[in-house]
Amino acid sequence: MNENKNYQHPDVQDPENDELEIDWMEILRKIIAIRKTLYKAAGVGVVLGIIIALSIPKQYTVTVTLSPEMGGDKAGGGLASLASSFLGGAATSNSPDALNATLAPDIVTSTPFILELFNTRVQTLDNELDTTLVTYLEEEKSSWFSYIAKAPGMAIGAVKSLFTEEADTASVLNPFQLTEEEAAKVKGLRRSILAEVDKKTAMTTITVTLQDPKVTAIVADSVVAKLQQYIIDYRIKKAKEDCAYLEQLYKERQQEYYEAQSKYAHYFDSNRNIALQSVRAEQERLQNDMSLAYQVYSQVAQQLQVARAKIQEEKPVFAVVEPATVPLEPSGISRKVIILGIIFIIICGTILWELIGIFYWEKIRK
Repeated sequence: MNENKNYQHPDVQDPENDELEIDWMEILRKIIAIRKTLYKAAGVGVVLGIIIALSIPKQYTVTVTLSPEMGGDKAGGGLASLASSFLGGAATSNSPDALNATLAPDIVTSTPFILELFNTRVQTLDNELDTTLVTYLEEEKSSWFSYIAKAPGMAIGAVKSLFTEEADTASVLNPFQLTEEEAAKVKGLRRSILAEVDKKTAMTTITVTLQDPKVTAIVADSVVAKLQQYIIDYRIKKAKEDCAYLEQLYKERQQEYYEAQSKYAHYFDSNRNIALQSVRAEQERLQNDMSLAYQVYSQVAQQLQVARAKIQEEKPVFAVVEPATVPLEPSGISRKVIILGIIFIIICGTILWELIGIFYWEKIRK
């Protein structure tokens, strides 16, 4: 008798057809059974959540929105038209700058820019502290777990200080070589100051986050002012250099014209009544030299006026859409949310441990 290989016992099912079934009622009964343990876990979560929430200092955020309008883009009118009437369109052609408002995020996080903010005068909301920003940063609070993370470095630094001489704290700030403390403050400010640029609208958003609301607003206002001046100085730097060069050239051409004019006048007065052809030829030569010197002098004078106008033309204009104001409410996650989050995490962890963790732990031990 041949055995039917395709026959399967009724109790044996194809593993591919198995479906994972979860008995939710059984899980709910187990959770209810351990409700006392969950109450204790919730109590621990409340205590731990309060400790963590109170240890995290409040943060305040100020956001400033700028709308930059580059003066160099307005080459079709105003002073640019005046320049083109003197020297043609080539005189006012605008080449793209290497620095503009789209680089604001890189500018505000650069070390030189951050170091310039160190001496900004700030004042806390309660008026208890009126000092520089670099000194205020030393007064900011830190959470207790940050001290735990810093403990090894602080211990190493304390040991090093026993074998090294104390450094001169009054030394001049050297951007090329910062101390560890200065580098830490630069790094902290770099995290606190952010800039974003919308490439479509060219709107620049400056965001500053610190622990005191008034200090935050002051620093945000200072960042905006310094950023504006930084871009303005760069954009008009070349125009100023061109203007200084033309100023020098103007004085030289002016002197040459005055000398040619003086020679012609002196020769003309000395030989007014002499009718010799050689005298007339020399007089004509001196007159041509004077005319040529005047033409060059006149062209340089026009170029100088255009260069002076271009300084104003190249200067960008920034419209402050949303100015810096002292925030009334702290930013970030509220303390209530932190406490509720800690409670939720501890309760979920306890449930997983009671329902699954203990079983596998006993299995591992055996």
